[in-house]
Amino acid sequence: MLKKIKPHYIGFLILASILAFSMMPVKNVANHFHTKEELLYFQEYRIMPPVDSSILFPTASHCSGCHGKDAQGYAMIDSEGNDVNVHDDWQTSMMANSAKDPFWRAKVSHEVLYNPSHQGEIENKCTSCHAPQGHYTSKLRGHGLYTIEDLLIDTVGLDGVSCMSCHAMKDSLLGDLNSGLIEYDTNRVAFGPYEMPFSQPMQSFVGFLPVYSKHIHDAGMCASCHTLVNKTVDLDGNETGETLIEQATYHEWLNSIYADEKAGQTCQNCHMPQITDSIVISSNYLFLSGRSPYGLHELVGGNTFMLKLMKEHKEELGINATDEMFDETIAKTYAMLQQKSVDLVLNHDSITLDTAYFSLEILNKAGHKFPSGYPSRRAVVEFLVTSETGDTLFQSGMLDENYEAVGIDPQFEPHYNVIRSEEEVQIYEVVVGNVNNEFSTLLERGAVALKDNRLPPIGFTTTHQVYDTTLIAGRAMNDPNFNKFNGFEGSGKDKISYHFPIDGYVGNVNVSARIWYQSLPPRWLAPMLAEDTPEINTFREMYNNADQSPVLVNEANLEDIFIETMVSTNQVVHQSNTKISPNPSLDGWFTIELNQDEQVQRVVIFNNNGQLISTTNQTHFNIETSGFYYVKIETDKGIYTHKVAVW
Repeated sequence: MLKKIKPHYIGFLILASILAFSMMPVKNVANHFHTKEELLYFQEYRIMPPVDSSILFPTASHCSGCHGKDAQGYAMIDSEGNDVNVHDDWQTSMMANSAKDPFWRAKVSHEVLYNPSHQGEIENKCTSCHAPQGHYTSKLRGHGLYTIEDLLIDTVGLDGVSCMSCHAMKDSLLGDLNSGLIEYDTNRVAFGPYEMPFSQPMQSFVGFLPVYSKHIHDAGMCASCHTLVNKTVDLDGNETGETLIEQATYHEWLNSIYADEKAGQTCQNCHMPQITDSIVISSNYLFLSGRSPYGLHELVGGNTFMLKLMKEHKEELGINATDEMFDETIAKTYAMLQQKSVDLVLNHDSITLDTAYFSLEILNKAGHKFPSGYPSRRAVVEFLVTSETGDTLFQSGMLDENYEAVGIDPQFEPHYNVIRSEEEVQIYEVVVGNVNNEFSTLLERGAVALKDNRLPPIGFTTTHQVYDTTLIAGRAMNDPNFNKFNGFEGSGKDKISYHFPIDGYVGNVNVSARIWYQSLPPRWLAPMLAEDTPEINTFREMYNNADQSPVLVNEANLEDIFIETMVSTNQVVHQSNTKISPNPSLDGWFTIELNQDEQVQRVVIFNNNGQLISTTNQTHFNIETSGFYYVKIETDKGIYTHKVAVW
């Protein structure tokens, strides 16, 4: 294990570094940049001692002296004066706190509880992604398994997915490795995106050489930990020889239009968005010019719940960050969910004698499935129809006081193409089953995906070479509207139809559709929270006191939709010789032609969504805006409906 450096040794290192710096020959560039007093200040207050040659991965604290907040307000400031320093943006991300995440630690203990003989292997596999620097230090030194016990006393491991977790990654086998297998360069280099890096300070103060390499922008850097294949065990803990894809976010991206070189949309483009401002990337050097483009190290995803929980317990968890830093990361995570995840289109299709027909189209805007990643995550579709007085006429997907969807099946809710009952709820999720095809949250016992109807990204096909790791499972496979348009795959959409009885109701209705996102839904957590380990008990207390409300990702609304029994905006209720001309109309004026013995009582005009536009009792009327419309003609002999167009 890594040993703590004794205080007197730290002092010796500082003194040695200062002396070495002050004695450098004139030709050494770094000597020109700082006075002895500045060097003393940097060494004592801003910069850690140079990383010992025996240490393979420095912690982020060694990088913060130059890539953290610049007290002079010069470096890492955008054109609007915003601080965009690397260290502070990273510090409150899920990646920075991956080894301190209390849910992760609880879940690891849950897996070990059911398979105690596998403890070493389970913990070693989990730390490969959640504590890669500690894990690979142990592995590269030949120390064997790296466990939670090892992690808890290792400051390098507790730094989570830190700076060198990515910047020391080799360019070989990118995208080909998975399940925590990572190739690192141990030659004390730090790969970066800029040519001709200013290298002397990092070499002198940290002991690592910055090196330009374009692979730092390659999405394959994310593949090792965002494609995870687990070995399957039976209920007795015996390996079956089979595997389960726990998550495959990287492969989902490969199976999309975004992976095409012409699209140029990598993981980094969304999760580390670039700005074109010219940014000075290191503090303490006022002569440095800016670099562009600059990748913001926000590293946000969709897990607002855990970010808020960790903010509330940051001292207990050993997280050295301010509330303001957390609030900024949480706000950016909400923005990711609510602006870059899904678009909704809500349609009023028709009304027959006793049934209203609506549909909801959902487009996945993410570069992977939505939701993606860890298999607990889900999106619940709420659909609500209310009368003009506020009474509920139909509802599906409502959440109860514990934020669980009302009416779902005991094991899991299947995928729906058409929803006809309030007990039917559309939930986009992956559901894992054990060797007996029973719902299970124990990942090592995962044997099969009982359901995977998570929304595919645009361009996703079942013929892609990585489809075997990104399968659609369950009823969604046979849904003609799931990721299809006119029979062709790759739309990135799903269309849900809602058919419900109107029971004689006449009047306006308001219709809303909402998408709720949950990273840790109640039913998924319940089996773990029912167990007793120190880690589970710690997380349970935090969870019970946390804000568990889901995130409203997007919503769509239709207001004042007129519905009436015995009236249809899509089909004629009573046949007659009535005509409307001209149709289409170029100026919006129409004339109704009736039988000689018929008298008009009322003419009602609806738009293509069924919304009431106007009423009249005249046979000559005008529609001002171009489009398609339905005209209901009520006479003393019957009711007739016509579809008209205004060009």
